[in-house]
Amino acid sequence: MGTKGAMDKPLLPPFPHLYQIALTLMVGVASALLCRWLHTPIPWMLGPLLGVAACSIGGMPTRSANLLRNVGQWIIGAALGLYFTAEVGHLVVSLWWAIVLGIVWALALGFGFGLWLHRRSAADLSDLSPRDLRATTYFAGAIGGASEMALLADRNHARTDLVAASHSLRLVLVVVCLPFGMQWFQSHWGLQVDSTLLPGPRVLQWPGIVYLALATSAGAVFMQAIKRNNPWFMGPLLVAMGLTLNGVNWSAVSSEMSNMAQLFIGISLGVRFKREFVRTAPKWLLSVAMGTMAMILASVGFGWCMALGTGLHPATLILGTSPGGIAEMAITAKVLELGAPVVTAFQVCRLVAVLLIVGPLYRWVAKEEEQNAA
Repeated sequence: MGTKGAMDKPLLPPFPHLYQIALTLMVGVASALLCRWLHTPIPWMLGPLLGVAACSIGGMPTRSANLLRNVGQWIIGAALGLYFTAEVGHLVVSLWWAIVLGIVWALALGFGFGLWLHRRSAADLSDLSPRDLRATTYFAGAIGGASEMALLADRNHARTDLVAASHSLRLVLVVVCLPFGMQWFQSHWGLQVDSTLLPGPRVLQWPGIVYLALATSAGAVFMQAIKRNNPWFMGPLLVAMGLTLNGVNWSAVSSEMSNMAQLFIGISLGVRFKREFVRTAPKWLLSVAMGTMAMILASVGFGWCMALGTGLHPATLILGTSPGGIAEMAITAKVLELGAPVVTAFQVCRLVAVLLIVGPLYRWVAKEEEQNAA
């Protein structure tokens, strides 16, 4: 029995997840270096995202560590907070009306996206009750807060797998399409960089970087303790923002640290695309893709119109009002120097508004539809 037991022992080490994480990191780094060689935009996020996603769909046992994702969000949040100098703070406050319009736009865009998914998927999801179908398409269409939307969908008896798939595919399509679009725009038209929208501290300094790391990590731990959304992004962002607004410039975040953070975030996006993901409701994924591309085009037009009213560059407003995620759109703005603080302000305010409004709005919509049906 002892011999048989020894032979039956798995060949993998006691902690196989560590090896899967290491393998995934190697794929991510190789993909990032390939994208750098190809001169793609934001290679340290797009490369890992696409490379890891391809390997995941191909059956490789890829895995992302929550710790590394949190570190990535922490670094990016701290780096973005350094952009909020006093001058930038005044600019953002003066744009309050544009930010409100951006929030309304996001809510309307998400509501319309949900209606599109409902119309396209009603026949294929006939096993769901009318209310469950409405909840599924409504929360799948909401712009922002993917994990929170999946949680709300579960509470309202929706198909959480379809909701999660919708948000994952929408986010990846936006992250891939917009940077390439911005790169094309930059090569053909040029992008005038406003020096007032660059970060305050621009040089890594010791021991300032240690002070910044301790302060921003404390912000992340505090946000996690009070159970706020995206604590490892929002906590460091708010702390670094507060320090910079008050003229405390301990240190910049180095490009190497920023690249590492993008690598971790890109991998965390790529591992969502398992082989089962592609096999799940192909027509649903096609509808999500079509709707997302339409939203991207609509947001380009809306951002361009907003630029006419604010005097900011259209690229900044397009990223600020696009249906992407905070970290991803802010990274794009940061790397391409397209007004990262303005993009961050738009995206953060939108996320907060969506998280506060989407749930109550659904209850009102569902009640109205039930009354009309009766």
